Amino acid sequence: MKKLLLPLTKEDIKNLSAGDSVLLTGEILTARDEAHREIFKLLDVARPLPFELKNAVIYYAGPCPAAPHKASGSCGPTTSARMESFAPRLLEYGLNGFIGKGEMNEATREALKKFTGVYFAAIGGAGALYGNAIKKSECIAFPELLSEAVYRLEVKDFPVIVAYDCRGGSIY
Repeated sequence: MKKLLLPLTKEDIKNLSAGDSVLLTGEILTARDEAHREIFKLLDVARPLPFELKNAVIYYAGPCPAAPHKASGSCGPTTSARMESFAPRLLEYGLNGFIGKGEMNEATREALKKFTGVYFAAIGGAGALYGNAIKKSECIAFPELLSEAVYRLEVKDFPVIVAYDCRGGSIY
């Protein structure tokens, strides 16, 4: 089991191989379909985003409301294939990687190689486990999207598996 602090460096990413089990600690962003559409509306007209993409990791998830004394409710991954049309361009803008569920297309895998990125797989059905790893949650963009808004999450020992590494390795 590897333990990594976020943000990841390119050296961290180069040292990961498909199949590695990893515990992430630090800051991740959430974004699902609708948030990606809003992000691209801004990028397409060269307007600044309300958060930094460079070196970030996006978790394809929407956190559920928190119970008392919790930072977040359940926060399981959504299907990554729904974000395939956005992924290569976000890597080009400096994103370091993604966390999601399931396979992604060849264009995304090629972009991970070209821009030295990583795709982590999270376990579907384990939303409560992921919610417990969230120590702080803050909506930072597009609050009108509710659970599909962009959240900044502070996580500790967030368990993932390297699904695609930056050399083309794959668990699939």
